[in-house]
Amino acid sequence: MTLSLADRHIPALMRQITSQDVIELVHPFAEWQTFGALAYIAECYGFRYADVRLVGKQKIAHIRLVRDTSPQARQRAAANSAAFPDPGPGRPVPGMYLGSLTPVPEAQADVDLITTLIRYDAAGAAANRKQLLAMAWAGPALFLLLAVLTGKYAVLLPLAVLTPAFLLGALRINVTRRAKLGERLLAAGCTPTRDDAGRERFVRPVPHGV
Repeated sequence: MTLSLADRHIPALMRQITSQDVIELVHPFAEWQTFGALAYIAECYGFRYADVRLVGKQKIAHIRLVRDTSPQARQRAAANSAAFPDPGPGRPVPGMYLGSLTPVPEAQADVDLITTLIRYDAAGAAANRKQLLAMAWAGPALFLLLAVLTGKYAVLLPLAVLTPAFLLGALRINVTRRAKLGERLLAAGCTPTRDDAGRERFVRPVPHGV
């Protein structure tokens, strides 16, 4: 029998929720909305979205959540634990239609907001401006040197021209996309800030209720 997306991901998530204070969601082929739905469920049980890392050459997203010790989060976790005591395959979980990671209407706005936060942070992690600019200028220099050493000007000179154009174009697209996500976060009442590493982040209002 083929398991649904929810049946594959929710049991693993609940194991982390019941045993850890810091959890990571790592699903290489998952869509952002899936991460948003799983993060929403984790927050219903007393966690809070913290950050996203892009790991390895394939830039696999690692979504990090930490246990929220605030009284409101504890109350929310206790209420959801009582209302949904045994979440898993074939059983209901907070905010989702049965057997799926599709949000019910009451949870849709919260899931969308978490998803936008994750996408904004991921776009920032993907667009290391200093690194991309360094590659944009170092790449052509390397290709020019190789052209001189090998004499393969017809192959390497076009690469010297196209490499910075591609990298700078990718940076521009990423900056534009991230700016649009930032506008959506501002419209949703999130507050722009900088974290300890100097990264531009957003702090959203107190999460959804029970």
